[in-house]
Amino acid sequence: MERVNQTSSVSEFILLGLSSRPEDQKPLFSLFLTIYLVTITGNLLIILAIRSDPQLQTPMYFFLTFLSFTDICFTTTIVPRMLVNFLSHKTISYAGCLTQMYFIYALGNTDSCLLVVMAFDRYVAICDPFHYVTIMSHHRCVLMVALSCSLPHLHSLLHTLLLNQLTFCDSNIIHHFLCDLSPLMKLSCSSTFVNEIVIVTEGSILLVTPFLCITFSYIRILTAVLKIPSAAGKRKAFSTCGSHVTVVTLFYGSIFYVYLQPVSSYTIRDHMATIVYTVLTSTLNPFIYSLRNKDLKQGLRKLVGRRKFQAASP
Repeated sequence: MERVNQTSSVSEFILLGLSSRPEDQKPLFSLFLTIYLVTITGNLLIILAIRSDPQLQTPMYFFLTFLSFTDICFTTTIVPRMLVNFLSHKTISYAGCLTQMYFIYALGNTDSCLLVVMAFDRYVAICDPFHYVTIMSHHRCVLMVALSCSLPHLHSLLHTLLLNQLTFCDSNIIHHFLCDLSPLMKLSCSSTFVNEIVIVTEGSILLVTPFLCITFSYIRILTAVLKIPSAAGKRKAFSTCGSHVTVVTLFYGSIFYVYLQPVSSYTIRDHMATIVYTVLTSTLNPFIYSLRNKDLKQGLRKLVGRRKFQAASP
């Protein structure tokens, strides 16, 4: 029998997805198509409401605009590929897989950095309100958004280039619904030592540091709020932070569950947690921010009312 050439590499991967049962594919397609449309519509409404309402031209809503835009891009990187897999072939090219992984990490970490910036904005607004306008100037806000977008792309490029150095020679079946580092490294027939060292060091720093910054900001905010004498003042301060805390808990809780574990222990049980931070968080963000924010709800009502008036006009 001819010996298999162990140095050859695969040209495509097979994404097994969420279920291998044929009867599950159409219901899953309908579910995730609905989720995707809700995500796009909700985040677009947030962006349009903020851009069209002069009262919402503040740093907090400036950051929320970019968070919503990033969520649209993040979900678009993942869900359309899932929809194709549900109804047709489950293969994805090697280049396509690495491209998807690059944007997943770049956009996911951009979300993380924007959440840090938004926490800092709330910290300054509550703990140092007299210098808020000076500290959160438009120039500084643009700079923080630029850093929040550029650093994650460098992080993602590093891991993509390192993964591209690996050899995949036997199985090309990915037990996942997307191209992620851990499942891909498990398929490699070459050493992944350097990749794992970089994940444990640089990857952990980029994952944990934003969360620690957010935690520190909210500890300071909580300390400041507890010093407010009136109950009404406390409620108002907490109401401006409640939406952000909810999103942070949902986002980081699922990410830590997936990534703060050894590559070898990554199993199919992590799929649900991955869906939470890649798909559901982006879907729920517009509802979380709009339902708990009077100014944004008012902005959405103005936007919808304006559209109705334009549609009714001859």
